[in-house]
Amino acid sequence: MTYPKAALASSMMVLAWLNAGVAHAAEAPAAAPAAAEAAPDASASADSGSRLSEIVVTATKRETNLQKTPVAISVVSDQLIKDRHVQSLIDLADGGVPSLRVATFEARQSALTVGIRGIVPFDQNQTARDTGVGVYIDGVYLARSQGLNAALFDVQRIEVLKGPQGTLFGRNTEGGAVSIVTKDPTGQFDGRFAAGVGNFGSHSVEGHLDLPEFNNIAIKIDGVQQHQDPTVKNPLAGQAGWNQYDRTGGRISAKWTPMPGFSAVVSYDKAKDENTPNYSQLINYNPQGRTVGQYIQNPNGNGKYILVAPGTSTACSACIAPLSSLMTPTGDNRVKVAPIGVPQQPSVDRTEGTSLHLNYDVAPHMQLRSITAWRTVSTEQWDNSGGAARTIFAPNTGFSRYSLSYLNQRQFSQELQLVGSLPQVDYVLGAYYFNERAQEQASTPSSNTWNVDGTGYTINSETVVGPVTSSNQGWAIGQQFLQRASQAFAKSYAAFGQATFTPDALGDKLHLTVGGRYTNDKRDGTLYLVQGAATNYQFHESVSRFDPLIVAAYDLTDNIHAYAKYSTGYRAGGANDRSQTFAAFGPEAVKAYEIGTKMDLMDHRVRLNLAGYMMDRTGTQTDFDNVDTRPYLDNGLPNPTFNLHTEETRNAPGTSRIRGVEADLTVQAAEGLTLSASYAYTYTHVPATANPFLNNQLYQVYVVYTPANAASGAIDYALPVNANGSELRVHLDANYADPQYSFQNESVKTDSSFVVNGRIALASVPLNGSAKATFSAWSRNLFNTTYIYRRSGANDAVLGDYGNFNPPRTFGGEIAISF
Repeated sequence: MTYPKAALASSMMVLAWLNAGVAHAAEAPAAAPAAAEAAPDASASADSGSRLSEIVVTATKRETNLQKTPVAISVVSDQLIKDRHVQSLIDLADGGVPSLRVATFEARQSALTVGIRGIVPFDQNQTARDTGVGVYIDGVYLARSQGLNAALFDVQRIEVLKGPQGTLFGRNTEGGAVSIVTKDPTGQFDGRFAAGVGNFGSHSVEGHLDLPEFNNIAIKIDGVQQHQDPTVKNPLAGQAGWNQYDRTGGRISAKWTPMPGFSAVVSYDKAKDENTPNYSQLINYNPQGRTVGQYIQNPNGNGKYILVAPGTSTACSACIAPLSSLMTPTGDNRVKVAPIGVPQQPSVDRTEGTSLHLNYDVAPHMQLRSITAWRTVSTEQWDNSGGAARTIFAPNTGFSRYSLSYLNQRQFSQELQLVGSLPQVDYVLGAYYFNERAQEQASTPSSNTWNVDGTGYTINSETVVGPVTSSNQGWAIGQQFLQRASQAFAKSYAAFGQATFTPDALGDKLHLTVGGRYTNDKRDGTLYLVQGAATNYQFHESVSRFDPLIVAAYDLTDNIHAYAKYSTGYRAGGANDRSQTFAAFGPEAVKAYEIGTKMDLMDHRVRLNLAGYMMDRTGTQTDFDNVDTRPYLDNGLPNPTFNLHTEETRNAPGTSRIRGVEADLTVQAAEGLTLSASYAYTYTHVPATANPFLNNQLYQVYVVYTPANAASGAIDYALPVNANGSELRVHLDANYADPQYSFQNESVKTDSSFVVNGRIALASVPLNGSAKATFSAWSRNLFNTTYIYRRSGANDAVLGDYGNFNPPRTFGGEIAISF
């Protein structure tokens, strides 16, 4: 820990020196506070440094005070995004919001799994499958996991809505919703630009420009670029390493306000995310203590090799293959350079979207809203994360599964809302339509080949001569042996309403909310290619359901509010395109019971929010996963299903139980000093389910990426350092999570995690005119802790555990200028 302390002290000295120099250069100190950088932190902000200020959220489709909104919500403010150096959603994976779980699918940063309160899907990275937690940007639902890790554009706040949100947000929000709210054009000339550099060759640039209103039109332009070199190097020259990214994107928004009471905001955004997966390491070898076999040439003379027990010539299916001398189990140590080089290029995610938001005040206290959106996602996946950590050694055979996928998705959505108030009643009425098409094709060539004794390897060719087969395929376009290809279409129609009644009889202290949403879902799909052969496996699904909401809230005092809530939600059914027949499965549904209280105490210096809940889930969608890692059969012949990833999904019988308690505490401890802490306890249990890969035997199922205990704490300190309005801001947060499962059908758990992040900034330093500067230094994983966030023991009988580690410490500096 010596290095982080020294770095922190050095940073403070440098920032203080910069402040003194800039203050001396300024002709006159500015009396106005800073703009964006000095804005109060919505998650732990204070009024004049002594009282916690109000947090505004839109969870009920209207702006409300967080403390008076009977929904369990965590808010990540724009200030907290800066302090934690959050550049994309994957940066929330360290647990800053304990009940929110963000993880990679497989090891890929190109597809994220997002979960809340134990509703965390294992594999939603498909054409005909949906999320259990809805992710929204400015009210627009993002249907695919792919593209979720694009760079964030000028975010005002991120609202994490916990528990089923089936009434106002609809299908696929059974665990909750993540609502990302960006900043609208203001119509006033304003600009903010920032540039930074860091270790691992990282650099970033972002710019936000608000133009003056002209003819009732305000325009805002945003641009961002983020880059990081790999944190694990690839020894194969000219090939991409692991955990690198290059994100670019831009957005332009225009707000037209031709008359009072009407506005139209049209936005267009486009982004590209080039990234590579996290590296998969071989954690241990032969954990079951099997006899280590040896390879001999097959006595039948076919030129192939068979695995035998030492000193014998008979195939030994109970033996484990020997380990190549190039591979050494890493244990708990994160590697910096892979032991074996593999071909790899960055995966490319492209996202693009256009939205139109219309707001019209049709009468006093009544507003009609329309949200129209078109969005597309396309991905080119080049994932070679496994190397030799997931495939056994065998002489003259291929290894390192190069997972290639090409997905294209298009969606259109239209939502209408009527939001208003009557005496004693606030209401929301709405209608929703969603239409989606998704298509994907995938292949898995082996990129490397072992030599006879495992002391070396060669790189296979990306092109082949003659017919392309599963055993000789390359990975160039047109040279791949496609293992699967599918397409799916989805349509959803919904009507919803919610009303809150506040009777006069109890002094406006009681608030009764009832709501409901009727939804009709239709989905069709075709799996038209399996293992290179044309197929015509189809599925058709149609389901209608009603999701109710009942909330009773009571104001015990002006600053203490309690509520009890019943709600339901569901995740649509679909089909698994990794199965051999596009096997369909039904929807899963949740009934949730929750009580909570929200308290502002000690003259708004202490804020404590508590929630306890029980959720019963039926039809739990359970994935059984199988990858055949045997290159040869016992008779020495090539295995026709080598490297084939097969997956089957079943609806678990009976009721899955999820129980939990959450607490959020914020304390304004002193002038400029804010302390905050959050905690989440989650209990989960899924009934045993028939495993199709084990003759349908009942098999224990687990909930992935859900620790029993998770906690986060932070210290924020703001200290004025000069009469010119500049201040020193210090942020430090620590995040902990218990071990957790990575696979629904594996009892293997990850490590516990503990990550500390920090930032120190000299903010609001006046420059010429109204311009201000902020100089900051930041670090993620400040103490460089190491833990396995994803672990599998599926290959224990033939090789050993493999796992993926959290990113190492990153740090850097940034200069931001606002005017």
